[in-house]
Amino acid sequence: MKNELSAQQRTELLNVLKARFEKNMSRHKGLEWPKIQAKLESNTKKLRSLNEMEVSGGEPDVVAHDKKTGEYVFYDCSAESPKGRRSLCYDRQALDARKENKPKDSAMDMAAAMGIELLSEDEYRELQKLGSFDLKTSSWVKTPSEIRKLGGALFCDRRYNHVFLYHNGADSYYAARGFRGSLRV
Repeated sequence: MKNELSAQQRTELLNVLKARFEKNMSRHKGLEWPKIQAKLESNTKKLRSLNEMEVSGGEPDVVAHDKKTGEYVFYDCSAESPKGRRSLCYDRQALDARKENKPKDSAMDMAAAMGIELLSEDEYRELQKLGSFDLKTSSWVKTPSEIRKLGGALFCDRRYNHVFLYHNGADSYYAARGFRGSLRV
């Protein structure tokens, strides 16, 4: 992954993010794009992470403003789990444990390489208050260490107009399961 975006890539990404922001005002009532853009322009590392979210199909958008830290919070807001981040087991330990038919990567490793965090169950449920996401796919979520130590991992989806939390072996992977990320800027 490249560390810096070119000036043209930065401009294109900011235009995409601004258009998405303006199209989905219900996700961020009371927030103003110029303040968000200024914050993004002063942090090229975070802009690179947002670009990684975008090119992998995440459609990142602002979902909150943390008044204590002054940070804006972005989540992947694509209708389904991002296409470029599916067919992944949960973490490196699970990937290394697979003897055959290994997936290309793990959700935790890919998120770290992108500079983002997997959504927690609570964050996933907050996202679902902003719309209907993962109606056909599912997304790995941060798994508590006590569950992970026993070989499991958690994922969520939305079916029957309800958000469900499930478990699976951390080494499992499916074409319809990916992960959604968050980024604080």
